[in-house]
Amino acid sequence: MKILVTGGAGFIGSHLCQYLLSQSHQVVCLDNFFTGQRKNIEPFLSNSHFELIEHDITQPFDLSVDQIYNLACPASPIHYQKNPVETVRTNVLGAINCLELSKKLGGIKVLQASTSEVYGDPSVHPQPESYHGNVSCTGPRACYDEGKRCAETLFFDYHRQDKVPIRVVRIFNTYGPNMAVDDGRVVSNFIIQAINGKDITIYGDGSQTRSFCFVSDLVAGLVKMMANDDLIGPVNLGNPGEFTIKELAEMVIEMTGSASKIIYQPLPQDDPKQRKPDISLAKAKLAWEPTVQLAEGLAKTIEYFKTVI
Repeated sequence: MKILVTGGAGFIGSHLCQYLLSQSHQVVCLDNFFTGQRKNIEPFLSNSHFELIEHDITQPFDLSVDQIYNLACPASPIHYQKNPVETVRTNVLGAINCLELSKKLGGIKVLQASTSEVYGDPSVHPQPESYHGNVSCTGPRACYDEGKRCAETLFFDYHRQDKVPIRVVRIFNTYGPNMAVDDGRVVSNFIIQAINGKDITIYGDGSQTRSFCFVSDLVAGLVKMMANDDLIGPVNLGNPGEFTIKELAEMVIEMTGSASKIIYQPLPQDDPKQRKPDISLAKAKLAWEPTVQLAEGLAKTIEYFKTVI
């Protein structure tokens, strides 16, 4: 098939492009390089099955493809808060443009990469897809949280109104090679600080929890969701292994052999205290669950960052 990956030069997008190429698909990567990196897709540029289109998803586009994965949006707070209005535009207009293209092409499958951030600072733990979330629509994270929630709304409304064949997944903290050095999320921050022998900065007291999914597991889930003909979502994709931020910092220090010390800073506004996916639906309907444990994934990620910093 010929498959469009928006945000294809980004962290997850580039891994998805690589996998789809390995399965002999033709891949069209659409990216404006706001957070995507050209080096992530350089290995594919000589592949005759790969096409790069530099384009902003907020502007309409006209392509002939068989499937669409919509991954275009900055996913790190440091990036999506840099231009919050553009983040909302990317989520909302990007979703509309992907859905309109699906309609124009006669109703091709289109997958929306949503996020665990739609659950906000959850009062239900772990988070099932039925939980409606605890999200502030006025806080500094709202541009991303509410942008993704609106994108989900658009996907389901296009499905109900125009019969667009949608797939919606909610991605929990994903990590691995190809993360940007300035990504700003906790795994990359800790690894870079540890490699450089700098203090590791924990925001809050370190007791807040996250569940970390290695990128190869996440890509496998995306592909299984797209291939499924019975499930439109939303479906949680993440690793249910739950770790405190302090535990993560200690693991990174040990695995890098770093002399870094842990320091503590105030917790940012609306930062979730707990995050753990209920993946019962993905296990039952997609026969999917993560296989890469945190120590194994961290080792691969640490080796990657050693080559780029």
